[in-house]
Amino acid sequence: MALLQISEPGQSLDPHQRRVAVGIDLGTTHSLVAAVRHGVSECLPAIDGRVILPSVVRYLDPAQGGSGRQIGFDALAAQVQDPANTVSSVKRLMGRSRAQVSDVDKLSYQVVDQDGMAVIETVAGRKTPMEVSAEILATLRFRAEDSFDDDLYGAVITVPAYFDDAQRQATKDAAQLAGINVLRLINEPTAAAIAYGLDNGSEGVYAIYDLGGGTFDISILRLTQGVFEVMATGGDSALGGDDYDQALAAWVLQQQGVDAVLTASERAAVHAEARRVKEALSSSASETFRASVAGRQIEQTVTPADFEACTAAFTARTMTAVRKVLRDAGVDKHEVQGVVMVGGSTRMPVIRRTVGEFFGSDPLTNLNPDEVVALGAAVQANALAGNSRDGDLLLLDVIPLSLGIETMGGLVERIVPRNSAIPTARAQDFTTYQDGQTALALHVVQGERDLVADCRSLARFVLRGIPPMVAGAARIRVTFTVDADGLLSVAAKEQGSGVEARVDVKPAYGLSDEQIAAMLQESFATAQQDIQARALVEARVDADRMIAATRTALAADADLLEPAEREQFDALMASLATTAAGEDAKAIENATSELAKATEPFAALRMNRGIQQALSGKKLEEV
Repeated sequence: MALLQISEPGQSLDPHQRRVAVGIDLGTTHSLVAAVRHGVSECLPAIDGRVILPSVVRYLDPAQGGSGRQIGFDALAAQVQDPANTVSSVKRLMGRSRAQVSDVDKLSYQVVDQDGMAVIETVAGRKTPMEVSAEILATLRFRAEDSFDDDLYGAVITVPAYFDDAQRQATKDAAQLAGINVLRLINEPTAAAIAYGLDNGSEGVYAIYDLGGGTFDISILRLTQGVFEVMATGGDSALGGDDYDQALAAWVLQQQGVDAVLTASERAAVHAEARRVKEALSSSASETFRASVAGRQIEQTVTPADFEACTAAFTARTMTAVRKVLRDAGVDKHEVQGVVMVGGSTRMPVIRRTVGEFFGSDPLTNLNPDEVVALGAAVQANALAGNSRDGDLLLLDVIPLSLGIETMGGLVERIVPRNSAIPTARAQDFTTYQDGQTALALHVVQGERDLVADCRSLARFVLRGIPPMVAGAARIRVTFTVDADGLLSVAAKEQGSGVEARVDVKPAYGLSDEQIAAMLQESFATAQQDIQARALVEARVDADRMIAATRTALAADADLLEPAEREQFDALMASLATTAAGEDAKAIENATSELAKATEPFAALRMNRGIQQALSGKKLEEV
């Protein structure tokens, strides 16, 4: 008799079979891959035993017999020798144009614009940031497949919480180029919370302070019985350990009186020495900075106090973001039970001391800050692949900036507020503005300001085929759907006819890092100004609608009015038009109300005529 094989819902049909799923931390400075083996999440090593892979790719010159590229430690070793073709910190270029990459001129390789996107000039041709990242991801993929001697089923890839749609989409594109099935993109702080929470059985409110090589994130999470709820998130996608290195290098050159323009090799050498000195100062009272620049050898003794002073502005920026995200979460710093430190840059003593003094307790550092993100991503990947029997793991992540559409007058109608849990779907009904309107143009925007001009444009599309009706009769439902990766799609449907249009938002590369960091700050700083501007625009839109409706009514039934009444209406409309051109919202509202009140008897006469025409010639029983 044949035996039926029974499996748990969501589990593999073969209980002895296991899908190979990994978590990948694609970092600015270095990257890692981790997987759950024997019930434990662990980082997978290369053949040489090292788990860290420097996020560096060197392209070789085909004309000189070179073929292919070097990746990781081999490429890092050649950075000073061949800086123009050795690409590091490529994560900062993902989803960006050249003009919107901070300190792009300080990079040792050449970045140019191509179709609005930053690309890198190399001896092997132009390379997009996605292609470079794909080389790193493919190396990690091969490492995983070698470790398990099996094909990779999929991966959970982590991204900074403050990555926007363009940067997230670029990350997914890079994974596709590397032949990786992306199970999900999750925010780095959330991945760290998974690793920390499951390892320590922690519950309560925790802060995740994530300072990597090129990005900074701060998130407030509530951990309750396996539910990871992100209460608020913030940060700076253009701040990381690289900035500390550059600040230290600039300080040393200033102390030595070097003001000459450095060559690419000198810049790479100075940056590498600055990183070495920074790391050494974590455990020593002083360190000597040595480099050959501008034709001479320089030496400068650096103390921890010197380092802290020349980088103080960056540390202060992280704490400003911390205060802001605490306000967003509605949490006092004393309610935070622990601060989890993530990212290699949190090894700096000044960071740990500053964070500890602010929260009044030592930060949690019992997990390796370099590995914790990849470890958490591996746990999530294992669950999504159906290997995990822990059904109680639930992620409630959030979006960092509000999403909405443009309405009449250039106003923003927010559909999905910032810090909304994802995945999510939100809908709102809109209508037409003019009689007989058969199409509606929709403009999708992202940001916290009330005017479209102050927000970021994401996409535009048109809903066509709306049956001609009087203004305001159509009912158009606009639905925003944000998936688990934080990527957006928008649909519009006219409820009566069923005509529908939709767009998967893949925004053009173009939001500057400064804009991302400043959007929330601007929304608070200009709140009163935005309220006044919105009130003025709304008043003008209402005035235009009132004038248009009155003119339509007069064109149809002006014979119901006495000449004096018609003159009064014309005068009131002219007065309203003049007032609407001004800047006083209250005056516009009063003028609109005056015209509306004056036309009420005319509206009643029009309604009576309409009823009479509808009943004319009909018998009572027909009615």
